[in-house]
Formats: sequence, structure tokens, C-alpha cells
Amino acid sequence: MKDYRANEVRNVVVMGHSGAGKSALIESVLYYNKQIDRFGKATDGTTAVDFDVEEGKRGISVYCHLSPVEWKSCKINFIDTPGYRDYEGEEDTGVVMGDNALIVVSAKDGVEAGTERAWKKASHAGIPSIFFINKLDDENADFSKVIEELREKFGKSVFLFELPIIEDRKVVGSVNILRRKAWYYDKPNEPQEVPAAIEGKVEDYYAEIAEAIAMTDDDLMEKFFSGEQFDEHEIAKGLRIGVRNGDIHPVYCGSAAKQTGISRLLDLITEFFPSYAEKGRVQALNTKGQTIDMETNEDEALSAFVFKTIVDPFVGKISYLKVMSGVLNSDSQVYNSKKDVTEKVGQIYVINGKYQIGVGKLFTGDIGAVVKLQSTDTNDTLCTRSRVVRYPDIQYPAPMLGYAVRPKTKADEDKMSVAIRNMMQEDKTLRFVNNDETHEQVIYGVGDQHIDLVLSKLKAKYKVDVETFTPTIQYRETIRGKAEAQGRYKKQNGGAGQYGDVWVRFEPSGNPDGEMEFAEEVVGGAVPKQFFPPTEAGLRECMKKGPLAGFKVVGVKATLYDGSYHPVDSKEVAFKEAARLAYNAAMPKAKPVLLEPIGRVVVTAPEEYTGTIMGDFTKRRGLIVDMSPNEDGDQVIQADVPMAEMMTYANELRAMTQGRGSYVAEFSRYQAAPKEIADKVIEEAKAKQ
Repeated sequence: MKDYRANEVRNVVVMGHSGAGKSALIESVLYYNKQIDRFGKATDGTTAVDFDVEEGKRGISVYCHLSPVEWKSCKINFIDTPGYRDYEGEEDTGVVMGDNALIVVSAKDGVEAGTERAWKKASHAGIPSIFFINKLDDENADFSKVIEELREKFGKSVFLFELPIIEDRKVVGSVNILRRKAWYYDKPNEPQEVPAAIEGKVEDYYAEIAEAIAMTDDDLMEKFFSGEQFDEHEIAKGLRIGVRNGDIHPVYCGSAAKQTGISRLLDLITEFFPSYAEKGRVQALNTKGQTIDMETNEDEALSAFVFKTIVDPFVGKISYLKVMSGVLNSDSQVYNSKKDVTEKVGQIYVINGKYQIGVGKLFTGDIGAVVKLQSTDTNDTLCTRSRVVRYPDIQYPAPMLGYAVRPKTKADEDKMSVAIRNMMQEDKTLRFVNNDETHEQVIYGVGDQHIDLVLSKLKAKYKVDVETFTPTIQYRETIRGKAEAQGRYKKQNGGAGQYGDVWVRFEPSGNPDGEMEFAEEVVGGAVPKQFFPPTEAGLRECMKKGPLAGFKVVGVKATLYDGSYHPVDSKEVAFKEAARLAYNAAMPKAKPVLLEPIGRVVVTAPEEYTGTIMGDFTKRRGLIVDMSPNEDGDQVIQADVPMAEMMTYANELRAMTQGRGSYVAEFSRYQAAPKEIADKVIEEAKAKQ
């Protein structure tokens, strides 16, 4: 593969709903371009794109993959992304690296949740996008319905550029509206006249495109309204402007399985999608955190952004990167501005699916990989010391679904920790918490399928088998009343004994969520000062296990106000024990209550689901705090909900909203649990003891 400069590179992120045929389309492009000699199957892991073992098991993409294609003196870097919501982090990676978006839609299933999500992500990123309606060969394909849905959902900027030819309820070819020529599947390389039956439709669609083109430029508008026809160059000019500024979103169609529509799609990408060089400049941060511009050409200082990391058991760490400016040379030194270290760049590779092709350098805008960078991770920037810059981190969806994990064998404990650390380098939507309070190790993912992928990789790649269970909810206990008690500890076993005697008063503190406050009101030296600290230490130790269910106690003030001591037998350990006795005697009489954690939950979903979501929150004992629309027209619902009711909410919200809803939640406060909930929690806790 030859070297390509910034003006010759098109980075295209391929998005859409799971099952729309994104990977199959790229496979078809590779096969059509004679880069592969066979058409693989996703279900058996033989495709050039979805080659990972886990993808073969599932028959769908779970990672973003690179497939560079050379077409008419240009290089198209296709970035294939998963359509399933659980792997949204991989889709976000693709969007950040792509300068253009190709949204694949199934002619059978139409606009789905993944289609809408792809449109929103491309729109937020401000990148040009086009649609490809795939699976026209399916007997249940309904092209007209899909076009109506696209226009209804995404507006009048959606224009049909390709119209299928249907004979005896079968798609036998298509008409390119711009060229006003027909191509039949049995003679794919021979353009023919438009069939008379759809000639009127073609002219109508052409008129729509011509009007849209006219709106992109004053000269074109003048010519259009004077009734003159646009020539080929004027059409190309208007389309380039319209596609780039988002006024025109072309719709092409075909069949990945039948190799139809491929060449015209590639022509569209190279002719009308902007190259990386056309950006002119990209924004970065300098050492002071100020925004600066980096020019998107080879003469600018080097800067490259690492967007993905793979930990390979044989090769080591593979860092995928995009050259944002300048030229990255092999056998050179670069500066990691985030880690403040110098890295040695060895061999540079262009990635094509599972294959790595060695190259000497990467020019501006191109995408490749470097192996064995010691300190570099995902979201790091590589640059020169003479011009230090840093690019913003990719923002990933927050992992909300948690499962506690435990290795099935003692020998696997260390292996599990290493394996999860490696996976967290690769997957920034994976979170791992070692909870000191519950003594549980908890994996957090985006959804059940994401967690299943992690567990499957643990077993297959790292040979670690684990058990999963529901994480323990971290309840708290406090008191609503006041109580006092004596703790008297006396132990005599020949020789010097142990003696400690305290009177302690327990009452609510002014800080309901705070740690225990300790005070002393001892008069006349009844308890010498050297025994205050061990008394406090004993009480703090006791506060780790409350009187109701053994949860941590908060919001309590403990006052040492009297006691006694023995000049010989009193020791620190005796006063710690005396404090424990006072705690055990007084706390059950101080009106203890169970507190449950409340989370602030923020759900984003289309308006038609708000009633269902709000009703569901009510069932979960939630309280709606606020509701307002966002810039996409979706509703943002904020609610305070007991966190015990949110354990599997990621899966349930997906079912409620047909995959269109998302949420984040964070701890807000503790509040008293209702009696029936408290009784149940206390009973379960006692059963475990």
C-alpha cells in the first residue's frame, strides 16, 4: 500500500443498527476491490472485518475495526463499529476518528434505534453523513417505506440518489438519479436507459437534488431560478458544499451480499466526502490548557492521537492512532504530552482487519498502529517536545450495570486482577471496583451483553473462570434518639489484670451522613486523659457494624462523660473493650434506623417513552425531580431513586425504550428506609451472619 497524504485520505466511520449489514458492506467493498478472495461469514469468524473469536461466537461486531481501501487514487479508511448498544464505546471511538459517516440501514427493518443513535452521534460530531440502504435483495425489503422513515426522522436534508428497479416484486437493479442511468444486477458494469415506468419519479427526485444544490451557492441559485440546467461540474460543486455543511445527506442503496451499488458508493465517498486536509485545522490544548489550532497538513508539527489499545499476548501492547498533523516516522522518538515521557516509535503498521502491514511513515490524517509503546494508553497524545499539544479525551458511556465477581479457584485471584487490568486498557467502558467495605470485587459494564463479553474473554483468553453475584448494597445505620450506658470491662487471671470503665452518651450529630463525632465531658479525672484515645478508637471500631443489620453507622455523636480506672490494672485495651460494651448496651435503645442509599438518576429518551419511564420510577419508589427537553428533542428526566431498585436498570430501560434510552446515576444521599424495606434487609443480613 502506497503512502497517502492528507488530501487523499477519507476516514469513514460506518454506523447503524446491529444487523443492518455494516461489516458485510465493508466485506463486500474489500471483495469487490479484490483485497480479499472470499466472502466470509460473521457467524464462523471468517470475515476480514469481524475476525475476533468473540465476534464469531455472537455473529455481530463487538469492536471497531479498520479496513483501508484504495479507490481511484484515494485511500478510504473504513472504521467499522458495532451497532449494539452495549458496545457503544467502540462506536464513540469510531466517531471521533472518522471525518465522515456512512450510516447503513436495512431495507427490511428500516430506521431502528441504532440508526437514530448513529445520526445523533454524527450530527453532534459535526461530520458529513450519507445513508446506504442495504439488503435490497431481501424478499421482505420495503425501500419506499425506509425512505419515508428516513425523511420523517431526519428531515428534508435527506435526498434519494439511487432508486431501485423492481420487477415482479424483486429488485433487479437501480437507477443513479444524478447520472440518470440504470444499472441491472445481471449486467453491473453496463449503464442503461432509465425504465419508462419510473422515469417520472427519477426526474422528480433529480429536481429535488437540483434545488438543494442551488441553495448551496449564490451563482448556482441564480442559474437554477433562471431555468438553466446544471452541468456536471456545477452539480459536483454544489454537492460537495451541501454534503460538507450538512444540507444534503445522500441516500444510496444496494446489497452487500450481491455486490450491488458498491462502486457507485465508493465514487460518492471519494468525490463528495471531504478529505482530512480539507478540515484546514483541528483544535488542541497547549501546556497552559489554552485552545490552539493545528493545521491539517504534513508541514505542521507532528501530533497523533491514540484512540484504541489492544493487549496482545504475543505482540504486546498495540496502540492505534490517527496522525492529526505532520508526519509520524518509524524509528523516531515522540513525546507523550499526557504522561510526560518520551516514547520510541519502532515499526509503524497500517491495520487491515486482523492483518498488520508495515509502513515507513504515516502522513497527516492517516490511521495506523505502533507496537510496544511503554507508557502510552488510549486518549494519549504523541507530539514533539518543540510543540507540545494534547487532544481532548474520547467521552465514553458510563458503565452502570455491576456484577460482583469471584474466581472459582484461589489460584485464579491474581490472574483475574491482571486480566481485568489488561481489559480495562482495551475497553474504557469497563470499570472495576475493589470494595473495601463489602470486600467484593465488582465489574461494571454498559449492559448484560457487555458483561457477558468480559466474562467470556476472562475464560477464553486468560483462562480465568469466575462466579458472579449481585453486589451488596451499602446501607447505613444511624440513630434518632438519645441513650447512654456503662461499659465496664474487668479481667483477672492471676497477676496484673485488665480494668476499664466508661459511661458514654450516644445521640444524633449535626451531620447525618458524617463519621462519628467524639466528645468528652469527664470531670475530676474519673477517666485519665491517656484513656480517651483508646475509648474513641474502640467506639470507632464499633461504628463499622450497626446494631440492626451490621452496616456502618453514621451521624452519631458519642460523648464520654464518666467512668473509673484502676491505677495498676487499667490499660488501653481494657478501655477499648469497655467502649464496645457501652456501645452494645446503648445503641439498641437510641432508636436505630436503617438508611438506604439514594441515587440521582438522569434518563435521556425520546418523548414517547416518558410516561412509561416515569411510571416505572414510581414502582421503584423514585421521586421525579425535573424533566426538560435537550437539543435533540429527547426528554431528560431526573429522579431520585433508591439504588437498591436500580441494580438491573440498564437492561430494563433498554427494553422499555426499544434501545433508545440511556441513563447515568450517581450517589446522592442516604435517607431512612421504609419499615417494610428495612425489615427485609435486616432479616436477610441476620440470615447471613
